[in-house]
Amino acid sequence: MLEARNIMKTFNKGTVNEKQALRGVNLTLNDGDFVTVIGGNGAGKSTFLNAIAGVWPIDEGQIMIEGKDITRLPEHKRAAFLGRVFQDPMTGTAATMGIEENLALAFRRGARRTLKAGITNTERALYEDKLSKLGLGLQSRMTSKVGLLSGGQRQALTLLMATLKQPKLLLLDEHTAALDPKTARKVLDLTQEIVNERHLTALMVTHNMKDAIQIGNRLIMMHEGRIIYDVAGEEKKALHVEDLLRKFEEASGEKFANDRMMLAK
Repeated sequence: MLEARNIMKTFNKGTVNEKQALRGVNLTLNDGDFVTVIGGNGAGKSTFLNAIAGVWPIDEGQIMIEGKDITRLPEHKRAAFLGRVFQDPMTGTAATMGIEENLALAFRRGARRTLKAGITNTERALYEDKLSKLGLGLQSRMTSKVGLLSGGQRQALTLLMATLKQPKLLLLDEHTAALDPKTARKVLDLTQEIVNERHLTALMVTHNMKDAIQIGNRLIMMHEGRIIYDVAGEEKKALHVEDLLRKFEEASGEKFANDRMMLAK
């Protein structure tokens, strides 16, 4: 479903602020893989997701989605087959528009715009059904402005919007980091439910090592723009946080020094 080959990205090249963010990243995801991504600050996790999404061009390498070369495709064209949920709950929705209007925008992602009437009754029934499965009561607030929702409700709505059109690949960039623990758990549970039910292929960056182990079928660890550890299946299920810390030290030759991730053990 995804092939990333030798992805290189340097910011502010040739200046005193030059930063080599990705140093030859190679990753292949099979259909239905749910991969968690961990690493310290500046490891290249979000940069890698941005490279896949087309936020900016990569310096070298190739990105393939389901056999299609998207390396030079602009971000708005990649949106037709990518779903994305950001860390900030305010990023993925239009605050001044209603819930059903936001869903309609997501439903039309990648489609040609026409002068046809807006939301049909059939469409509205679909949205109500999808919202009811979130268990947040949003199906009875379809015309409410999204800006009135809590952070957790907005993030759950963004998750629904990102998966409404069955994306080829779902990108989750620390999408529960800004939520309180109880709400974060609810959104994570919804994430697993949607990914498993719809057999989606997903990449999830997380700062929580325990979640990284428990969620998905595969885990990768990044450090200084490279993937330094890749584990899947039964071996992943048997991991403990202490194992990850030891693997990091073995692969990088350094102590793990990310307080946020250490506190999330």
